[in-house]
Amino acid sequence: MGKCVSKTTLYLLIIVAILVIGVGAYVVLRPGGGAEAYPTKPITIYVPWSAGGGTDLTTRQIAAYLQSKFGVQVNVLNRVAGGGAATMYVGAKEAPDGYTLTAVTIELNMFPHTGALNITYKDYELIAMLICNPASVAVRADAPWKTLKDLLTYIKEHPGELKASGTATGGVWDIARVGLLKAAGIDVNALPWVPSAGFAPALQELLAGGIQVAIGGSGEVKPYKDAGQIRVLAVMNDKRVEGLEDVPTLVELGYNFSICGWAGLAAPKGTPPEIINKLANAVKEGYYSEQFQKFLKERGFVGRLLLTKEFEQYCAREYELMRDLLKAAGYAK
Repeated sequence: MGKCVSKTTLYLLIIVAILVIGVGAYVVLRPGGGAEAYPTKPITIYVPWSAGGGTDLTTRQIAAYLQSKFGVQVNVLNRVAGGGAATMYVGAKEAPDGYTLTAVTIELNMFPHTGALNITYKDYELIAMLICNPASVAVRADAPWKTLKDLLTYIKEHPGELKASGTATGGVWDIARVGLLKAAGIDVNALPWVPSAGFAPALQELLAGGIQVAIGGSGEVKPYKDAGQIRVLAVMNDKRVEGLEDVPTLVELGYNFSICGWAGLAAPKGTPPEIINKLANAVKEGYYSEQFQKFLKERGFVGRLLLTKEFEQYCAREYELMRDLLKAAGYAK
């Protein structure tokens, strides 16, 4: 009787083992099975720009929320190479498993047209845009131009006399200059661009008299405006910006053009849609969190949440716009 019981027990154990293995295989292999468990290990986010910049700070805020939400380590890695192009290339070529993401910026829609990058937004699964800081046009407080119309009229009548700056040649704020002049029907060479290391040094050059026009992110002009050092003539946006409510937009002034320095999050092409949606939903929660909204306000950043398909549609439109503006500036063929 004892041997019979042992054999029966053994058979039962074998049957149970087969069932367990079968169920486990089903959980792993069924569609979406891996995505439901995601994430199970640390996530890395590449940032193609230096620590302390707008993209880096925004990414770290969202990374902290994702870490808290998912219960896994979310590491932000600054990989500054090739002016951002090299990092965006590497990020697109990582394994499409959701464990290596990239902070992408407007340059993703610019670099391909200049030959600096041989991939486009189509090589990524776009997760979410987070910030979209509009360009602004500033002059010294004692400058003779009281309105944008005054300035543009002067530029048109005195081509080449004034100079503008705000970033490197061919950078986003330089392209903002090109878009503004085209929208106003003015030759893009009528306001020459002086390259600089960024908008902050350009503002200093403006105050010193080395340039007459500064074009750059709306968040950086407010302290100078509040101090009475500069006059902000317009923001290149379709609605007014918090903190600069008295500054008109280009659309209000009759110019059909807007541009912003945006930053968002993306994963390599082919990342399962279940993982992308899980990340997008978590980023959305993080975006509307009290901490992130406080961060935006304190930094003077303009938040803009576009998820997956909306983000992709935005990039499709902007990709074509950047091509046209870069060609007009002579920076692309």
